[in-house]
Amino acid sequence: MPHGDVGLAIIATVAIVKIVLFPMSLKAVKTQKIMRELAPKLKEIKDTHKDNREALARATMDAYKEAGMNPFASILVLFVQIPVVFALYFVVAQGSAGIALPAINPDILYWFVSIPSEVSMLFLGSFDITAKSLALAFAAGITQFFSTKLTIPPLPPRDKDAAPDFKDDLMRNMNLQMLYVMPFIIIIVAYTFSAAIALYFVVSNIAAIIQALIVNKHR
Repeated sequence: MPHGDVGLAIIATVAIVKIVLFPMSLKAVKTQKIMRELAPKLKEIKDTHKDNREALARATMDAYKEAGMNPFASILVLFVQIPVVFALYFVVAQGSAGIALPAINPDILYWFVSIPSEVSMLFLGSFDITAKSLALAFAAGITQFFSTKLTIPPLPPRDKDAAPDFKDDLMRNMNLQMLYVMPFIIIIVAYTFSAAIALYFVVSNIAAIIQALIVNKHR
């Protein structure tokens, strides 16, 4: 990286992770779009089989299968990225093999990695990537909100005359939490740990937003 910028190295890491996970991420985004398109049909299925839970479950799964959708695709992408976040924190904020950046332990480098001539913890020469950054933390939360808004399927309006439905209420609560609560959690996590984690979330969310816009436009 130019001037040994660790922040730019994190962005490059995100890019590599996104490229590796692109097929899985693309499937997850398409899954969310299909769920939005299926919402009217799922409501019709629910009204048709409201008195038969077994038939309702079977018809719902048939609708998913017919649309070529995997309901667990989005969750899988999230879990795969968790080790990357922990790795970034331990390498950047805690150091590795007892040596914290900007110091380098050449014994732990891969054979194809040359020893950097310089390592800068100042991202673009502006702020320490190992310190806390409120601005980056808020940027992580804001981009998380728009990323979620573009990917989670909106639920149909609640029928005021319908009987209380625990499953429907649970889905609505989960949607609200993902849309409004998760960004606040991201802000807290990004600020509590370090600017390195916040930067990872920002770049990752921006990539997810671009991907969702492309899928929504061309599907």
